[in-house]
Amino acid sequence: MTASRDESVLSPAAFLVRGLAVGLVAGLIAFVVAFAFGEPYVDDAIGLEEAAAAQAQADEPAHAEHEQADEQDEPGMVEVSRENQKSWGLLTGTLAIGAALGGLTALAAAAVLGRLGGLSARGSTALVALLGFVAVALVPFAKYPATPPAVGSGDTIGGRTASYFGLLLVSVLTVIAVVVLANRLLGRVDGWTAALVGAGIYLAVVTVAALLLPTVNELGDFPADTLWYFRRSSLITLAALWATIGIGLTALIGRLYDRVAADAERRALAASL
Repeated sequence: MTASRDESVLSPAAFLVRGLAVGLVAGLIAFVVAFAFGEPYVDDAIGLEEAAAAQAQADEPAHAEHEQADEQDEPGMVEVSRENQKSWGLLTGTLAIGAALGGLTALAAAAVLGRLGGLSARGSTALVALLGFVAVALVPFAKYPATPPAVGSGDTIGGRTASYFGLLLVSVLTVIAVVVLANRLLGRVDGWTAALVGAGIYLAVVTVAALLLPTVNELGDFPADTLWYFRRSSLITLAALWATIGIGLTALIGRLYDRVAADAERRALAASL
């Protein structure tokens, strides 16, 4: 009876609900960060793109008019204003991504609870969030950083997207594998040694994968300072998103575990009287 009650409180559903809630908060914070630090550079990039298009139209008026007529005749196209893109559109995207990542992180935290050596509920949850940031955000960003409008050719977007998700998949699968391996090594070596072995294997695998995947170099004459500031703001946004998920989820799951432990202690004390 006691065991089943504890399991119901510490169920994956309980973790998921908290992960979704934290993810929504993280998405809101990511929106604020992206809007404040990233969108001005997106506006700059769009301005450069429009200026280049206007120059091309001035150089080849007949060709440009023909392409513009084709675009206007293309069915199913709905134009979204820039104001909606950087407000409601951006907010919708960050909330959806935040909720998804928060939910997945919570489920992963539920799966490893009590299975990572002597780590507490808070420790294992924080570790899952940290590994998620590294595997899902940091490593793919290092090889394929975010690019603003006017950077990259539309003809290569399919290949660039496939390469990015290929590295993402390798990174996530590898981090899962090395966590399992490091956990099995705990019976033979100490925790630090197991962690270092796992980290070394992870770095080796993702480095080889990154070297094998194609490199994208389509910057052209885009201003280096605008590109740098945009990519820096993108990384800050990702860090804010994952930091909120990690801190919020660690706190909520830690409180949940403390409540369960306190209830179990009270029941044990009552049974001993």
